[in-house]
Order: sequence, then structure tokens, then C-alpha cells
Amino acid sequence: LQSKLLKAIQEKQVNRVGSNKIIDVDIRLICASNQPLRQLVDEGLFRQDLLYRINTVEINIPPLRERIEDIPMLAEHFLEIYKRKYHKNNLQLPEYVSKKLQKFYWPGNVRELQHAIERAVIMSSGSTIKSNDFNFLAPSKTSPDHDKEDYNLNTLEKIAIKECIKKHSGNLTKAALELGLTRGALYRRIEKYDL
Repeated sequence: LQSKLLKAIQEKQVNRVGSNKIIDVDIRLICASNQPLRQLVDEGLFRQDLLYRINTVEINIPPLRERIEDIPMLAEHFLEIYKRKYHKNNLQLPEYVSKKLQKFYWPGNVRELQHAIERAVIMSSGSTIKSNDFNFLAPSKTSPDHDKEDYNLNTLEKIAIKECIKKHSGNLTKAALELGLTRGALYRRIEKYDL
């Protein structure tokens, strides 16, 4: 099977299963990988002859964290898509929130940004997207050079509860639901953190 694939790529000819008739194909093959293919060839995990056939022109797209100037434009693009999808046509992304997006590490690159924008549109309750609509408090979403920030779990929980209560204008039922807590558990934490 692999030799047939290599031959088809090289000679631009295929034949249907069960037929001996050769069919010429005029295609442009576009491949994408998030793995270091040359390294995989060296380790014997990727065929060198296949790499030669697919690697005529190579375009290296750096990760999103290395092109932060693209983030506001991409965020606005995704915002337009999800405003229409969720019927929130007046929703805006303030510049200060856009700047916060640029400080994120984005390990999931553009796809993670896209999903973050969608979630923010869904979670937003006003006419503007707020930074807490992005769940910025989750440590997994932050840049690795965050040593000066406080990641004590109690501190994070206290901040999350305080922000969620504020978001829901003091409605503890809604806040508990969003936090994944019962009302009783939320009351205990409010007492614990003296909120």
C-alpha cells in the first residue's frame, strides 16, 4: 500500500481497486504536520522517501504565542462568526481584553483561541466580552513565565468565587451552578474566605 501511495504521488497516476487501467490525476498535494518530520525520519519513525515527495515547498507557521500581533485580528474574526451563530450581534471585544489575550501562552494555538472566543460569546451576558468570560484564572491557560503570580489553590478558588458572584450580580444560585457547586458548598466557601 505504501509503495502504491508513493508511486501515485511521484507519477500522478492511480488505478481503481480491481482495475488495471491507469488514470492520470492532476492534483496539488498539501500536507500539514505539528511534528518535526526530519527528526522523525532520523529516528526511523517516518519514511524518508515519503518526506522527499511531499516536501517540495515547506511553509513553517510559528505557534500563536510567537505571533501575538495576529491575536486581535483572529479574535475579531472568530467573534464575528460566533456573534452570528449565537445571535449576539451587538457583542464587542474591548481592547483591554484583546491585550490580555495577547499575553496568553496558547498551547493549543489558533484552535484554542477559536474555542476560547466561542466560549466567551456563550458566557457573556452583556454587550461586551469581559476577561473573566475567558476563564483566565485557570493555570493551564497561562504562560510558563508566570512565577510572580500566586497559584495557591485557595487563592485561585477565592478569586474565582468572588468574580463569579460579581458576574451574576450576587445571585448565588447562578454562581453556584456556574462554579459546579451546590448552594450549601458555595455558602461554606463564602464563609471560609470571608467574602
